[in-house]
Formats: sequence, C-alpha cells, structure tokens
Amino acid sequence: MSSHVPSHSSRRFRALSLSLAAGLLSGCTMIPKYTRPTPPLANTYPAYQATGNPRLARAASDIGWQDFFTDPRLKALITIALRENRDLRISAANIAQAQGQYDVQHAGLFPTISATGGPIYQAPASASGLSFAPGLEQNQSNEAFGGGRVFKYYQGGIGFSSYEIDLFGRIRSLTQASAEKALAQEASLRSMAISIISQVATAYVTWLGDRDTLALADTTLANQKDTLNLTRTKYEHGEENLLTVRQAETQVQQSAALRADSRRKVEQDENLIALLIGAPIPTDLPPARSLGEQTLLADLPAGLPSDLLERRPDIVSAEHNLLAAQADIGAARAAFFPRLTLTASDGVSSLQFHKLFTAAATTWGLNPSLQIPLWTWGMNSGNLKASKAARDVQIATYEKTVQTAFREVADALAAREAYLDENKQADDLVVSTADAFRLAKMRFNAGSDSYLTTLESQRSYLQAQQMQIMVAVSKYQNLITIYRALGGGWKQHTEASAQQPTSVVRQTGAG
Repeated sequence: MSSHVPSHSSRRFRALSLSLAAGLLSGCTMIPKYTRPTPPLANTYPAYQATGNPRLARAASDIGWQDFFTDPRLKALITIALRENRDLRISAANIAQAQGQYDVQHAGLFPTISATGGPIYQAPASASGLSFAPGLEQNQSNEAFGGGRVFKYYQGGIGFSSYEIDLFGRIRSLTQASAEKALAQEASLRSMAISIISQVATAYVTWLGDRDTLALADTTLANQKDTLNLTRTKYEHGEENLLTVRQAETQVQQSAALRADSRRKVEQDENLIALLIGAPIPTDLPPARSLGEQTLLADLPAGLPSDLLERRPDIVSAEHNLLAAQADIGAARAAFFPRLTLTASDGVSSLQFHKLFTAAATTWGLNPSLQIPLWTWGMNSGNLKASKAARDVQIATYEKTVQTAFREVADALAAREAYLDENKQADDLVVSTADAFRLAKMRFNAGSDSYLTTLESQRSYLQAQQMQIMVAVSKYQNLITIYRALGGGWKQHTEASAQQPTSVVRQTGAG
C-alpha cells in the first residue's frame, strides 16, 4: 500500500499540473495590429504661423493647476470643487466600476478553484457505482440498500470546473478590452478635472469682473447723486434750469439700474460657483486678488498640433476606446476556432468518516472537452462584422476628438491676439474719455457749455470703464481656455492614480 500511494499521487498531480500549464501557456491573441489614425491637421496653428511665436520650454500640460493659478481664494475654491463636485464623483465611480469589470474578466484567464466537502444522504435502489468506496463490505452493502434504508457517504475535494484554455486568445482579447476601457475612464476623469478647474476659474474671473462693475456702479451713482443734489440747489437759487435737473436725474436712474444689474450678476456668479464646487461657498476663504492677478503667466506655449495626442486626456480616452474596439475584434475572430475546456478534481470519498482521509479513499478526475463550431448560422460572422463596425466608429470618434481639440486651441490662440489688442484699445479709451469728461465738466462749471455735453462725456467715460473690465475678463478667461485646451490642469490631482491602470495594460498585452 505504501508503494502504491506515491505512484497514484504522482500521476494525479502530473495531470492537474499539465492542465494548469496548458492554460497559462496559451497562445497569442488575434487582435489586429494597431496603427494610430492620422487625422488631417495642419502642421502648426494658424495664430502661431501668423505671429511666428516660438515654442516655449514648458508645455501647458506640464503645469499643474496649483502652479498656474496664484490667487489663494481661487485655489481654495478649486480644491473644494475637486473634492466635492458631483461630476467628478461620478467619473471616479465609473473608474472603480471599469476596474472591477477588468478584474472579473482578467480572472477568466485562470481556473476558479474551489473546495467542497460534506456528507451525502440518499435512498438508492442499488449499490451500483458505489461499491468502490472504502468501508463498504458486501454484507453491509446488502443491508444498506435493502428495505429502503437510507444510504450515506462522505466526500471532500478541491478542483475547478469548465476552465477554458485560451488557445486563440479570446479571453485575453476580452481582458485587453476591459483594461483599455478602464484606462479610458481614467483619462475621462482627468478630462473632467480639467473641465471643472476651467469652469471654476472662468466663473471666478466673471465674478471678479461683475464685482468690479458693481463697485464702479456704486462709485458712479454716489458721484451722480452728489451732482444731482448740487444741481437741484442751483435750480432752487435760479442758477440752473429744470432741463438740467431732469438730465441729472436721468443719469442717476441709469446708474442705479446698472448697480442693480451688477448686483444680480454677482449673486448669480456666486450661485454658479457654489454649483461647480459642489458645496456652499465658505465664509472664511482668503481675500480675492484684483482682476488680472489670478496667474503669474501672461502667455502659454501652444506647441505643435501633434502634441495634443499625448497631452489632451479626452484624446487619450478616445484612443483607449479605439484600442478596446480593436481587442473586441480579436475576441470575435477567436470565436471561429475550437474551445478547449478542462474540469479537474482531487479529493477523497468514503462511506465511513474515519476512513475518509486514507489512501484508499483518494479520488481524482480530469475531464477535457473540445468544442468545435460547425454551424453558427452567421452568429460568429455577425459578431465579427459588428466588432469591425464598432472599431470604425471609434476611429471616426478619435479623429473628430483630435480635430475638435485642434479647433479649440486654434480659436483660443486667435482670440488671444484679438484680446491683447482690445485690451490696449480699451485702456487708451478710458484715458481719453476720462480727460474728455474732465474738460466738459470744467466748461460746464465755467458756464461756457451746456450740461448735455458733460452728461454725454460722463456716459462715454462710464461705458469705456465697463468695456475695460469686460475686455480684461475676456482676456484672462481666454488664457484659462488656452490652458484647458492644451491639456493643462489635471496634474497634481489625478497623476498618482494613473499608474495602476497603466500597469494593468502592460500585464495584459497581446502575445
């Protein structure tokens, strides 16, 4: 008996080892060779080609948002948004879901090993098939199965069932597709973070501009009220006419309307910021800096259009979705070929519990099964056709994403030149209208001109100041847009979490 057990165990473990090795050493995948699509793009952005601006050393995508923005109040708001924004929470949950789906699919590369054990009770009609069990004597067998007595035996074991050996890479292809989808979700989170940061910064700059407009309206209204009171006093003493009083009253009413409109915009800006950050605006935030002091950078290097392929997370996400579609084609191709599955077990079985762990109670089994598709009535070819069509959709989506990114950068660069010119013109206009208002007021006080000239000059001066604020807001919002369009903003927030999915793809690459 002692010489029999090692030989029996050796054969058993050799069979199980061979079955596992066959699965782990399965063949390569049938995923098509990937070549990145080349969208029809110009070699340089039109604005850069026209101005001849050189490429700067540091790309926008390499500048983290905490380095780009310097206003402490804005940085605090962005920090809250990245922590509380519901869209970001949805993206983070989608990543966790995609990674979980990858784990499930990746587990299919290995057999699911489970252990079983326990007693079995039954009332069979005969002892057929059970006479091998240790502890079953002939007379016991007759007693056990006669007279309707209950038969019982004990068993335990470990093994796996219906494990598919991935000879043609079907499971590996599906695993690769799951990994690419997880990476696409990771890139989508980066893109969402960039969008949230950009939206918060844009809304914040708008709030600063509306706040400055409100302050301008308050100052103008106060000055015009003083002028109205002085004009009424002069009218009471016969030094002014009623027309001048009415003109002064009109100016006060217009400034009051401007103040009310500016107050409404400021409150709406605060509501939008609260929505973007996902929480009420705290009352203990640092004081805001003046408009135009939100970033130390006055310009950003645009680089070349081809740089966007690596820097824009939405483009990266689109490419991962394309790679996932490629992997699905590999799985569809593998479905045309045979599938080899294995069921294996190793355990013990006995009619008596005290003999369950003896050499005679040892049992093992190995059941390979080959499934060859003969007539699928177009199912496999239909799946392959659908997979190729889905790949074509993802190619077009990828190319459109690249073209959209190119347009966003080109538009932002074109607007930058216009805003820089408008900003200079607005500053000059404020200087000239301020001087014209000063001269008109002097002529009115000297009695050499009517109040109407002063009124028109004051209105032009107010409009020039409003335009100056509006252009300043647009200029800095344009800088934020360039920063976002070039792929800047996600670093220092999601960079650390990007490592795990990348390693996943490397582990599941096609053979």
